[in-house]
Amino acid sequence: CAMAEPESASPIESAEHASVEIAELCSLIRNADDAYFRKDDPILSDAEYDSSKRRLRELEAIFPELKAEDSPTGSVGARPSEGFAKATHQLPMLSLDNAFGEADVREFDAKVRRFLGWGADDSLEYVAEPKIDGLSISLTYETGRLSRAATRGDGVTGEDVTRNVMTIGDVPRSLDGAPAFLEIRGEVFMSHSDFADLNQRQEEEGAKPYMNPRNAAAGSLRQLDPEITRARRLKFYAHGLGKVSDNLSATQLEVMDRLKSMGLPINDRASKCADVDQLMAYFDILESQRSQLPYDIDGAVYKVNDLALQARLGSSSTAPRWAVSAKFPAETAWTTLRDIEIQVGRTGALSPVARLDPVNVGGVIVSNATLHNEDYIAGLGSDGSPIRDGKDLRVGDWVQVYRAGDVIPKVADVDIDRRPEDAVQFEFPNACPVCGSEARREGNDAVRRCVGEFTCSAQRVEKLKHFVSRNAFNIEGLGDKLIEQFHSEDLVSEPGDIFKLRGRLEQGDERLAERHGWGERSASKLFDEIDAAREVSLDRVIFGLGIRHVGEGVSERLALQFGSWDEFAMAVDGAGDKSGDVWSELVAIEGIGDRIASSLIDAFQDERVRAAVDRLVAELDIRPAERPQTEDSPISGLTVVFTGTLEAMTRAEAKVRAEALGARISGSVSGKTDLVVAGPGSGSK
Repeated sequence: CAMAEPESASPIESAEHASVEIAELCSLIRNADDAYFRKDDPILSDAEYDSSKRRLRELEAIFPELKAEDSPTGSVGARPSEGFAKATHQLPMLSLDNAFGEADVREFDAKVRRFLGWGADDSLEYVAEPKIDGLSISLTYETGRLSRAATRGDGVTGEDVTRNVMTIGDVPRSLDGAPAFLEIRGEVFMSHSDFADLNQRQEEEGAKPYMNPRNAAAGSLRQLDPEITRARRLKFYAHGLGKVSDNLSATQLEVMDRLKSMGLPINDRASKCADVDQLMAYFDILESQRSQLPYDIDGAVYKVNDLALQARLGSSSTAPRWAVSAKFPAETAWTTLRDIEIQVGRTGALSPVARLDPVNVGGVIVSNATLHNEDYIAGLGSDGSPIRDGKDLRVGDWVQVYRAGDVIPKVADVDIDRRPEDAVQFEFPNACPVCGSEARREGNDAVRRCVGEFTCSAQRVEKLKHFVSRNAFNIEGLGDKLIEQFHSEDLVSEPGDIFKLRGRLEQGDERLAERHGWGERSASKLFDEIDAAREVSLDRVIFGLGIRHVGEGVSERLALQFGSWDEFAMAVDGAGDKSGDVWSELVAIEGIGDRIASSLIDAFQDERVRAAVDRLVAELDIRPAERPQTEDSPISGLTVVFTGTLEAMTRAEAKVRAEALGARISGSVSGKTDLVVAGPGSGSK
């Protein structure tokens, strides 16, 4: 819409004329705010917007009785967004593997050296820095200007929180001397003093205080109203790079100095370390200073300093090989074990859970803890040898609980001297507590499993929860409670049913239409998320099926190997004959082997499972696996086997580099092998 400049408007003749002009100005400014702040599509120039707002203030001052309660002169920005758009990372934002103690750190160093083919005496330089306990964020700068900010999300897709991040004073809107495209990885956090002030305000307003600064930072960043985020006084440190158009330097430390020169805040406690001994010395100093820092840390991060070596090391499906998070020792506390409950997982595993009197463990209130399996309760380790000096766990015991970083709380020890006289030895069930089917423990498996499969409602529900989870189909709004409700009402019993919910509602299904609190708006939003999930990558489909032993890494490898759903399904169907070529080819895939292949085949040969999978696939648009862009690679699409000792690099590095060039890696020679790279000691291959 367009209107004359307020300065040139005719004199005000009456309150009636003023009322009309005020209404027009309010409408214009609200539309301009919505276009600018929510849609990033301005409809007024800055001069037009400012003059319109000045004119509105002038009229409201002359006729205060005409000022609307929601006048745009009394607000900042636009109304809060109804949600956050999804943002795809150009390079995955992976989490770090953890190291608990010196032995783990030395093993990390050994793994790096093994991958590179280096010996213990070869010089390998690291950078150590504090691990801020905050929220990971990605900042994208294009031609030096901040264009997008996104949360980690599932590592591939996060939430676009650009407007909120722009309220953080530490985050510069523009950078000096930045390349054309620069993606910064860093941490948003809250200082101790700002956290204390926030909780004081929460209490004064009768709101619930936050448990710790990390939760406060995460909650503040995800506020729908950016002005709330601004008031929370969040802080930011840059700690690394995502995708960049030009190399910034040769080492991690030099990159951080370069980022600092551009105007980005970095942590000045980073230090170069020549070996593991220096890493551990840094850790000890950092731990001693922990309580004096103005922010929370939960350990240190160690990174290979040489960026060329980082590139060679690359990443697994979940974490970079060139970095590790060294966590501080576990926090512990003592409390009473009130009950031992058995939960049934998606693969039928019976998992014992300790119900505890709530206790504060490292700043987090813990009321539940894992007990691993029946041997752990009995005081036995995985090899059958005694743990906790052979002391079993019983309801009523006084137990020690520990928690390290984000690791699930565990019961570590028991005080026998405080054991109640009436405490009885816990008997692990031989039947599923949900469906009553036999709970069987096979071979050397430490876990007892329900054999009920599809007849077990607990397994069905857990498989559905897994299906919609962040790393599978990532359907926002369809949380655990809603899955449980839909399942109990017979609306969803298998994954394919999820994609039929909108149709059920449109056909007048009373179970959906008459749900308490189920408005048209909330239903439409959920169904839009479900429909968006119909287009999905092959690896997420395979992982989402929840087949035992088939995790994210295996799913990605299978997707890259077969490319499309039809090829994958055909291979699994054809591998049923374990004496045939298809079976040999399946188990030969790097990282698959007999156990995973057998699990896949068992699932697909179950008529009920296969029928449910077919019904699901009929609802989906499955994207083929995206192999690396390797148009000029002579080995793209070829199946390669590495054997023996390689001279220029290790086999592990050779496999990673060949995969990056589009090759399929196999562990043994078959009829589909194109190339065998053989070094000394290759044997009969």
